[in-house]
Amino acid sequence: MKKLMLLGGIRYLIPVIKRAQEMGLYVITCDYLPDNEAHAYSDEYCNVSIIDKESVLACAEKLNIDGIMSFACDPGVTTAAYVAEKLGLPFQGSYESVNILQDKGLFRKFLSDHHFNVPHAKRYTDRNKPFEDKDYFNWPVIVKPVDSAGSKGVSRADSPDELEAAIQTAVECSPSGTFIIEDFLTFKGYHSSADAFTIDGELEFITYSDQLFDKEADNPYTPSLVIWPSTMKSQYQEILTEETERLMKLLGMKTGIYNIETCVGIDGKPYIMEVSPRGGGCKIAEIQQMAFGVDLIGNEIRKAVGLPLEAMKPVQCNGVWCEMIVHAHAGQSGKLARLSLDPEIQKKYLKLSAIQTKEGDEVKPFTGANQSLGDIFFRFESREELDDIISRSAEWLNIEVN
Repeated sequence: MKKLMLLGGIRYLIPVIKRAQEMGLYVITCDYLPDNEAHAYSDEYCNVSIIDKESVLACAEKLNIDGIMSFACDPGVTTAAYVAEKLGLPFQGSYESVNILQDKGLFRKFLSDHHFNVPHAKRYTDRNKPFEDKDYFNWPVIVKPVDSAGSKGVSRADSPDELEAAIQTAVECSPSGTFIIEDFLTFKGYHSSADAFTIDGELEFITYSDQLFDKEADNPYTPSLVIWPSTMKSQYQEILTEETERLMKLLGMKTGIYNIETCVGIDGKPYIMEVSPRGGGCKIAEIQQMAFGVDLIGNEIRKAVGLPLEAMKPVQCNGVWCEMIVHAHAGQSGKLARLSLDPEIQKKYLKLSAIQTKEGDEVKPFTGANQSLGDIFFRFESREELDDIISRSAEWLNIEVN
């Protein structure tokens, strides 16, 4: 029986664990939090920090694993690449290339060095150094940890007077204490976040989404809605696909899943913002399978343990799909008293509910994807229908916190 090691223990791993077990694999989960939800579903648990690559390697060698993944778990991606390289296991790319992709500062430099469209950006380890570079940036700016995901630690500074607080927020969410500052991009249309898949560096499947943000949330840069198909013009999608393939070749990437974030700026330039060699959080691969009929999770598992892949033929999106990341309203915190969805909305549009928070559970301000209450998937016949129903969500989605 082949053994698959999964780094992390968050709920987004549960479908991956179940799928792997259906395929006859023995699944091992790893992190330093034994109470994390996914560990109850795996065949074995290892208590080890997923950012400690040498300790994870020692566990992998001892257990004689056949594959390793860090699906929907950003902190473990470079560790997974390291272990795969040391043990000769399949992975999307080399440890060196994955390090570039996973560090926002190194990634921005790589894009700039190879003449991609890229925002004006600098990477810092010294929190005082940016004040010497105030004239370098075009204000406002966005400040981000280089090594976190789910929009944790991301904030905007409209002037140098707001920079110190933004840096503090970023550093607190960075395992390495490293952050980047870059010009704030205003989007033309919507930002896109979607999962793609390469085979031998060629994009076998790619799609684009409309990612919307709740401007009233405690962190207005945390996504709250993801919609397929995208309204991004086809000419921009074609350019971004070509540029993403160029990036894959430059980095020597191979086969596997990626969470890719892109946008078009009001300057009319398409930008590749992030490319992470892992499945995205918030069940992106699952909703894409429902919308496009492509099994990215299954193929990522097969790749990881060296099994033949299934065909991934590009198809049209089956309707208009929306993932809503359910979260507390601005300023809400306490214990969840009630969360309910109108029965008519459920009957007509709801395709999957993955609400994890139960009555009595703690509800925290929506400062990152890790503070969501769960995810719900809807299908509509048209974008106009979706926009109308979603715009009235306060009428049919009730969240009460004591």
